[in-house]
Amino acid sequence: MKTKLFLSFLFILSFSFTLLSQTYIRNVTIVDVEEQSLTPHQTIGIKNGLITAIQHDKKTIVPDNANVINGNGRYVVPGLTDAHIHFFQNGGLYARPDIIDLRNEMPYQKEIDLSHQNMDNVLRRYLQNGITNVIDVGSSVNFLKRKEQFKDKDYSPSIYMTGPLLTTYEPAVYKDLKDDTPFSLVKTVEDGVAMVQKQLPYHPDFIKIWYITSRDGSGIEASARKNLPIIKAIIDEAHKNNLKVTVHATERITAQLAVENGCDFLVHSIEDEILKDDFVQLLKKNKTIICPTLVVQGGYINTFGQKLDFGNHELLKSDPYQLGSLLDLKHISDTLLVNRYKKSATSKKNLARFKKLDSIKMMNLKILSDAGVLIATGTDAGNIGTLHASSYLAELKAMQKSGMSTWQIIQASTINGAKILNKENEFGTVSIGKKANLVILDKNPIENIENITTVYRVVNKGIVFNPDELIQDMPSDLVQRQLNAYNFRNIEAFLEPYAEDVEVYTYSNKLQYKGKETMRKRYSKMFEVAVGLHCELKERIVQGNIVIDKEHVTFKDRAVEAVAIYHIENNKISKVYFIN
Repeated sequence: MKTKLFLSFLFILSFSFTLLSQTYIRNVTIVDVEEQSLTPHQTIGIKNGLITAIQHDKKTIVPDNANVINGNGRYVVPGLTDAHIHFFQNGGLYARPDIIDLRNEMPYQKEIDLSHQNMDNVLRRYLQNGITNVIDVGSSVNFLKRKEQFKDKDYSPSIYMTGPLLTTYEPAVYKDLKDDTPFSLVKTVEDGVAMVQKQLPYHPDFIKIWYITSRDGSGIEASARKNLPIIKAIIDEAHKNNLKVTVHATERITAQLAVENGCDFLVHSIEDEILKDDFVQLLKKNKTIICPTLVVQGGYINTFGQKLDFGNHELLKSDPYQLGSLLDLKHISDTLLVNRYKKSATSKKNLARFKKLDSIKMMNLKILSDAGVLIATGTDAGNIGTLHASSYLAELKAMQKSGMSTWQIIQASTINGAKILNKENEFGTVSIGKKANLVILDKNPIENIENITTVYRVVNKGIVFNPDELIQDMPSDLVQRQLNAYNFRNIEAFLEPYAEDVEVYTYSNKLQYKGKETMRKRYSKMFEVAVGLHCELKERIVQGNIVIDKEHVTFKDRAVEAVAIYHIENNKISKVYFIN
């Protein structure tokens, strides 16, 4: 009798599981980020945007009309969080006129307009990379207004955002931008309180302080203490309105003063000294979370020094136009400016300084992670050389280089990101009752952190997405991707946009060769031997599925003017005609 009752109970459980679930991820291995364990042969039920059930696959009865995802041999992790991005910056060469002023080449208003136009595409790229939550720690009033437009978009990651950075130093280029400014200048305690209150009607998720020192000519600590009353007033006013506060602090003293006065979330690494235990214990006591942003500085150095080296992942997954713009320093008109930046970025003194700062950041991250301080993954994407979404892998690899374990990195990228805004009960783990924000991977991310890019499907707000279908390539996108890969001499990324049976002609109709493998042999050899190879796009015309590029190609001491006509069919470059 007891056996029958028990079997009936199991049947009811299975039946209930069936009723509650409309989507099933079957026979998948769950990456348990809290227990640091892998749980194989699990089936996950999803309904109304939530995880409704998790149980062993053999106990699961799936109805015929269910949406079933085959998880056999695959791994599911919670949706990733990038805890430090900036929508007002595009990641290309023209993103920061306060760092390098190229407004003669690209008017800054045009760059601002582009950041708004591209927001939809940027969000799709984040989701394509398995990032289901983004935290913009320094935005503008206009982006705060735009955030609500994406709240109910299935393809949009959840967006959390501050308004303009409250700062005692404002770069001149950002003045008079009104609701497009990413900075609010705060000179007094009263200003600090007023600036917090000014953001409240736009419903920021938290408040950001840009704690910059030494701009007034005094030393770092003197400047930090001088501005501390303003910092404290901002933190107190934000907390009074139930808003957390994040602080940009790269010196130990600014970080310490911020935490002592209530800062909840520190962004960037301490880079001026190796951290001591009293500071570490302060962070643990206050439960302060740190987002180290290890790669962003290198993005600037490598761009200005013209030492960029992107691999397949970024060449294929980033915005191709922003990535391509990073090479514009090779041919923009103001050569004096370009040479000055290149000389500075490649000087032995500055390279040694950068190497020292990088070493300190790495050692400090190891100290903090070993001590149990909460670390959250963030890229600072949008800055020059740090591209939205695709830069995430580079950040993870830098964290690994610091000595963090793969499990620690996965935790930093999931549950710790949720803890920034006390959302750990909503997302961050694969658990019943939490949001169905999940990433299904073809390979085990614990074995190799790069496997986080083997995205098979993304589940966002309970909706299943094929990452390859999130962004529809335009003909010019394909052409730009192959141009970028050409300039980086990356044969695999170069060939990716081409059809297997591509035909290459000399205009008007003389066939040179046919097939991707023949193209591989020709271009592989050229990439190996051509010194200083670079193709500058002079002009582009797009007419339907045809893209016509006027190109200026340089190598060694030679220069060639050429026109390339690309025909696109079935989302691949099928024919190319060269006019020399």
